[in-house]
Amino acid sequence: TADRDALRADPKRLNALVDEMIVPRFDFPRMAQWVLDKYWRDADAAARGRFIEEFKNLLVRTYATALLEYSNQNITYFPVQATSDSRSVTVKTEIEQPGSVAVPILYRMHVKDGYWKVYDIAVDGVSLITTYRASFASEIRKSGIDGLIDNLAARNSSTSAAATQTQ
Repeated sequence: TADRDALRADPKRLNALVDEMIVPRFDFPRMAQWVLDKYWRDADAAARGRFIEEFKNLLVRTYATALLEYSNQNITYFPVQATSDSRSVTVKTEIEQPGSVAVPILYRMHVKDGYWKVYDIAVDGVSLITTYRASFASEIRKSGIDGLIDNLAARNSSTSAAATQTQ
């Protein structure tokens, strides 16, 4: 559609839209803590803050692009599954791709500041948190937490620069 083409041509506008509509529904500090796992405890407050910001930027730019590929697929929502204490829920959906098998997507959510926030997504059984935890742990072992953060910042800024040059 024309809207999709306009967003593809203007990555800043796409990222702003994602920032406005999607980012507030995620608990990035919780996600960052779980992704870093044991390394979170070793990081000082400044490193934690930098990691949260760069991790959020990574997810925004990665998933903003993926959203452009959505094209009127059917999404089926299933009944919410709550934990016994009702402090977290799993929302199960399936995206039906024409001519292929439906892809299950689970959104794990909890209440934060009075709102339900996503803290993990599993696509076809693969958890975003688990995937990044494994990848980042390897990078931390090689370069340390500051090295990981610097690498994320460099990747995020190079993607932003490349997107700006294509305009």
